[in-house]
Amino acid sequence: MMSESAVSVLPEELRERDQWVCWKEEPRDGKPTKIPVTPGSGAFASSTDPETWASFETALEYADTGNADGIGFVFTDDDPIVGVDLDDCRDPESGDVDGTALDIIERLDSYTEISPSGTGFHVLIEGELPDGRNRRGSIELYDTARFFTVTGDCLGDTPARVARRQDALVAIHREYVQNSESDSEHKPGNRRSRDETETTGSAADTNVDLEDEELLERAQNASNGEKFERLWRGSTAGYESQSEADMALCCLLAFWTGGDHQQMDQLFRQSGLLRDKWDEVHYADGSTYGEKTIERAVSSTSEFYDPDTRETATESAPRTSESSTAATRDKSGRNRNRAYLVEKNRLLTDRVAELEATLEQKTERIEQLEATIEDLKTELAERDREIEQTREEQAETTSDCDTASETASLWGRLFGDSSK
Repeated sequence: MMSESAVSVLPEELRERDQWVCWKEEPRDGKPTKIPVTPGSGAFASSTDPETWASFETALEYADTGNADGIGFVFTDDDPIVGVDLDDCRDPESGDVDGTALDIIERLDSYTEISPSGTGFHVLIEGELPDGRNRRGSIELYDTARFFTVTGDCLGDTPARVARRQDALVAIHREYVQNSESDSEHKPGNRRSRDETETTGSAADTNVDLEDEELLERAQNASNGEKFERLWRGSTAGYESQSEADMALCCLLAFWTGGDHQQMDQLFRQSGLLRDKWDEVHYADGSTYGEKTIERAVSSTSEFYDPDTRETATESAPRTSESSTAATRDKSGRNRNRAYLVEKNRLLTDRVAELEATLEQKTERIEQLEATIEDLKTELAERDREIEQTREEQAETTSDCDTASETASLWGRLFGDSSK
């Protein structure tokens, strides 16, 4: 329940908008997850469906009933508000803040809250999110189709308003999110460094870090790019259902993103396959159809794309001996060969599935044409019988007329004209 003092510090820029939901904390995959719910009904709320949002007062009243754990604000394309999410940067016991997070908070100088867990911050500003990636490590930037939990636990000495900070946003995006050079500095221990990466690897150790635009370009230009492009446009040809097409595209996205769930979701929402079902809760644990599809796609993908080559990595690594370098190259070659064979097998499997689907369609068409031919043959035979019957009737009529004429002529010759 939010206290009156907490409510009073919330900026008017937020409270005046009918973009509020409530949330419940539920376990998912062994971790606590905040599930958005519709104020009043308690049904699942979607960050892309305004029908599931409400006013600030309505959301607060529903949360106060105890049917929800808190309230949240939804970002949309129709508002100028950008949310900056800083995770795992605060010690909840001592209150110590990571230097990177402190730098970002000070430069943005806008309304800032401590997150519900006490281990992070939410900063709300006005601005336009720059193009390119929107996250790196524990720093995430949102401006649409997401919601922030709102606690009213304002960080001391930060403004009580949502300030416009476009220049600061652009600079922070460039320094902490966009630039790859900052990755090793601001995301310690979360991913392997460049000189540790392989050509392919598991989702747990692969660092792809491609912007959406570059990732899509590479995926479309790959050996199976035609399939990717077809699915990306929204075509379900060759699949028994759209759900299978959804899974196929997610498997491709899993490969190209290194199994990054959030980027996969972000990309899928840009594809032609997106539909309302994506955000619908379909599972007892509160998972949406889209979340579960992504989860299954990642778990079923054994190889993941890595933009770094092993040769580049060995240039920056210390060369201990010729034998170790040769061994590294051999390992790299084996990895590339394995990745090639895996991809080739995947392409062949997909091609077989496409051909089988095409064959099934053609077989069905042939059966339809054969049935049509049989119907035409039956109709033609019926018409032939009708024509033959007509001819026989005409012949009988002609025969009767000829007989009558001959009889009249015979009587005339026998008896002559009675008038004579």
